[in-house]
Amino acid sequence: MTVRLQSDSFAPGDLLAAFCEGRRDVGAVVSFTGLVRSEGDTVEALELEAYPGFTDLEIGRIADAAALRHGLIEVLIVHRVGRLLPGEPIVFVAAAASHRRAAFAAADQLMDYLKSRAPFWKKSHDLGGERWIDPRPEDYQDAQRWDDAPATPSLEDRR
Repeated sequence: MTVRLQSDSFAPGDLLAAFCEGRRDVGAVVSFTGLVRSEGDTVEALELEAYPGFTDLEIGRIADAAALRHGLIEVLIVHRVGRLLPGEPIVFVAAAASHRRAAFAAADQLMDYLKSRAPFWKKSHDLGGERWIDPRPEDYQDAQRWDDAPATPSLEDRR
């Protein structure tokens, strides 16, 4: 499992191509790219803070748990920190598995975690000033569903 926190932008297509290159051990790769929203052109920038050595380890911990739960072969998470402009990529998640259902479920679980529980501090720089951003109640509900949900069924279990 690979987790990278970085201030530099990235090209999602390049990350996906590198993640898939030479793979013969998987049947499915699911990826997600999140972009900074402009919120109707009211957001000038989004600022993310993290503690290196803590935030990345926590994300790695949940990536390992998701990999075990869903039987993943590999995970890549790249998350930006620092000041980001609307339209810029903020997060990239790729999950590789033997079958599509596991890859989709794992990518969904990882994004739910990153959105609601990952130790980031987010500040929006709006036309009206600055404000700290907390996850929405819906974000917490999305993440909560994974706490009690069973693991992705194996192919044998679906027959």
